Amino acid sequence: MDKNSALKEYRKCKKDPVYFLSNYVHVVHPIRGLVKFDLYPFQKRIINEVQTHRFNILRKFRQAGCTTIAAAYSLWLITFQHHKSVVILSMGDAESTEVLARIKIMYDELPPWLQAPKVEDNKHTLKLSTQSFIKSRPSGPSSGRGLSGSLLIIDECAFIENISKIWEAAYPTISTGGSAFILSTVNGIGNLYHSLYQGAIDGTNKFNAIDINWEDHPEYKRAEGYEWMYKIMLEAGIDVDKWEETTRANIPYRTWLQEYECEFLGTGETYVEGSILKHIHEHTVEPEYKKYHGRMEVWEEPHPAHEYVLAADTSIGRERDYSAFHVINLYTGNQAAEFYSNKIPINEFARVIATEGTLYNLAYVIPERNTIGNNLIEYLFSEIQYENVWQDLTKPNMFGIQITGGVRDSVIALMEEFVRLNKIKVNGIRTAKELLTFIIDENGKVKADENCHDDLVMSLCFAAFAMKHLYETTPMGASQGILSEVSGVAPMPEIQRLQQYPMATAYGGVTKEDLQWILRK
Repeated sequence: MDKNSALKEYRKCKKDPVYFLSNYVHVVHPIRGLVKFDLYPFQKRIINEVQTHRFNILRKFRQAGCTTIAAAYSLWLITFQHHKSVVILSMGDAESTEVLARIKIMYDELPPWLQAPKVEDNKHTLKLSTQSFIKSRPSGPSSGRGLSGSLLIIDECAFIENISKIWEAAYPTISTGGSAFILSTVNGIGNLYHSLYQGAIDGTNKFNAIDINWEDHPEYKRAEGYEWMYKIMLEAGIDVDKWEETTRANIPYRTWLQEYECEFLGTGETYVEGSILKHIHEHTVEPEYKKYHGRMEVWEEPHPAHEYVLAADTSIGRERDYSAFHVINLYTGNQAAEFYSNKIPINEFARVIATEGTLYNLAYVIPERNTIGNNLIEYLFSEIQYENVWQDLTKPNMFGIQITGGVRDSVIALMEEFVRLNKIKVNGIRTAKELLTFIIDENGKVKADENCHDDLVMSLCFAAFAMKHLYETTPMGASQGILSEVSGVAPMPEIQRLQQYPMATAYGGVTKEDLQWILRK
């Protein structure tokens, strides 16, 4: 290429990063080896978005080439602009060095007239004669401090430990004019990545949300103009028309949601299975009305012929954990109401419980009997004198439910069964959101995710415990079996199975008697 032609090409590359990447950058493809980075349409759109907006957050599927795009864009920036700094934060040291290695391959494959001479080249830094540089760093609590950045790139943000602290440390490096490009596959909700992405969608922060779909990738779904590539893929044993079918068959459903559908719902290590959480979240409904300044949401007025359980989890009321309760219809399993507050004092919480319990046909009230819960029980039983506080099954002189390690595991498992089998119908979005962040950590402990709460989840566990016991040990199930004639509502299957009760015979055998006749005229 002569000097004039090279100059024209140089100017085109400087003006347009898409042109530079598509024509002069080379990348390593898993099948085709070292190839020219001929961008797909969705990849070009990412570059244009990053060029247009100062703050960008990308929700990506696996193997979309987005990390490579970020690396190539960084090379374009330091090649054609002077005194620019790019900081790339990755999950660990291996990932950070691998990203910079990709950039160095891209640099080495450029024609000489596009290669600005290197000034510094080591494991974590590449600096050119333009006095622009890339620093690729592993993540750490202080990894963002001391670095000034024209562009901050955070790769796989949703999987980085302590990312909230890292973001707090890193943001000042770009606050005076720099830009940010955050990219990741999803990893549940309740983390910084999800918070920033949701804020971008809701318009509560300044980020621009970029969404891509696996169906946009020509290597995952057939598209016009790539027949030459599909022949190469077939030679390697990959049929693009069967890619989705093959991939979905080979990985768990939750993995498919996270890695390819980019679903936030239930894609972390949630205790309740992802598809169940997705169903719950999609079927939440707006309350009929709210009470107590929005702290209580109501979906169902008390039916005179139905019985209810009110299960409560108590906190100290000082803006830490929440005091919460559920009201569940024992006849239908429907969530009739829920209460949620982190400011309400214990004595006031007790009065609300007594008021609502009385309203819901003197509901069975089952509070947790811990240190704070004992105070609540004392208010309910001794001062307010509520008449239907749950009596401990193992300690007849005690009220409420004592949650030890073994009991906790048992009631949590019971809650999972009840929501999975729709024995409890969750209506509230607040409860659904807590279920989405109720996880199994790396040590196998079941708990709320970092910076999240489980108060509504635990009160739901207490409700499931009470429901199971009442169904199995009282005539409530049998009496409710004929209430469809009164209320016009069919009972849930759990109650229909309990319309007959086992009875011992004189000969030591067991028979079943239909107890519905007791309530018939």
